[in-house]
Amino acid sequence: MPRVAVKSVADAGRKFPREFALLHQLGGTDKDVDSEALLKGAPVYGDAAAVKSLVEGKDSIEFEQLAKAFAKKSQSASVEGPEGNCLGWAARDGSGTLAPYKFSRRQLQPNDVMIKITHAGMCHSDLHTIKGDWGPAKYPVVPGHEIVGIVTDIGSSVKKFKPGDRAGVGVFVQSCRECGMCKAGEDIFCPKLVYTYNATQYDGSPAQGGYSTHVVVDETHSFTIPTNLDLAGVAPLLCAGITTFSPYKDHGLDKAGLKIGVVGLGGLGHMAVKFGVAFGCEVYVISRSKAKEAEAKAMGAKAIIPSGDEAAMKEAAGTLNGIIDTVSAKHDVNALLALLAPRGRMVVVGLPPDMPTINHFAVVQRNLVYSGSSIGNLHTTQQMLDFCGEKGITADVEVIDMEYVNTAMERMKEGDVKFRFVIDINKSLAL
Repeated sequence: MPRVAVKSVADAGRKFPREFALLHQLGGTDKDVDSEALLKGAPVYGDAAAVKSLVEGKDSIEFEQLAKAFAKKSQSASVEGPEGNCLGWAARDGSGTLAPYKFSRRQLQPNDVMIKITHAGMCHSDLHTIKGDWGPAKYPVVPGHEIVGIVTDIGSSVKKFKPGDRAGVGVFVQSCRECGMCKAGEDIFCPKLVYTYNATQYDGSPAQGGYSTHVVVDETHSFTIPTNLDLAGVAPLLCAGITTFSPYKDHGLDKAGLKIGVVGLGGLGHMAVKFGVAFGCEVYVISRSKAKEAEAKAMGAKAIIPSGDEAAMKEAAGTLNGIIDTVSAKHDVNALLALLAPRGRMVVVGLPPDMPTINHFAVVQRNLVYSGSSIGNLHTTQQMLDFCGEKGITADVEVIDMEYVNTAMERMKEGDVKFRFVIDINKSLAL
């Protein structure tokens, strides 16, 4: 196994951020890396012939030689946008079409970490934002709030990370840390919360997301990533994962033996199933038909309750302790409430376009709880990632190149993905 000598970890991360990240992404450390991992990654991320020549018959190699073999030609030339230190793909208008765009990340502050992004998950929120569906966007917008990568540099006061560590960034990048909500650990309700993109940071600069080469963020808003998990599969955990983990924790639905219904088996739904099974719950997927039953059972679900089958819904009535509703399309909420046992809880994480009409008599007479849940706090997100590391949980993903992103957006709009698109940033972008 060849040993990769690195004279200075910090200097290597600063001088060759992409290649330094690749070393760690491919399972290496600051001391060594398996030659088979290098040879396997070379056709995707570098020059296969150069890497083969470099490692064959060698006991050690210099990091700068490795960096040269994995170097990718810069794609920043003739890219529309101002001069900048970061390359991303941005939407310029309501068409939502994404194209290369240069911009600048802030200079490293004492509490900041610089993360070379390896993978970025694609969320429905990205699509709605760049299309202006949820109000006027702050164009140009670089979307992406499911971000994972490798730390390449740290500020002078950072204690949580060192260069070479895995790190992730989720839905928000700044909260004041001083208000009552922040002090209570309820960061998501901070009145000064700054989302990862389509927002303005405290210094007045636009917040831009993870469809880009790197990100700079305060260590308090960065997460450690378990080393046993595939980075591509981890990316969606930063939104789809925490969005469906929080309802279990916040509403006491994480108890072994509880019967839980999950409405929908998409990007959110499949994570809700995986978490429920990992908690020891008896999980049922509620879908219009049984077409996805094999997939649901493969994830550990007991069965599908077909919402389009009146007899099946009647048979399942009053049997569930909890329901997590992940569907964003219009659907019959009262039919779902009928599935709950007395004192059952239904937690909504999807965002249908129309306000549902709730049968208050059914809710009152059986002491039901109808609630919502929005992503998760910083502490809960780290708890979720640690739980995933312990249980070996990742999202089911289709990994794509950045050049495919506009097609992927259209497919995502039509629900044509199992179950989340993830962009291979280290393969696609170089600056």
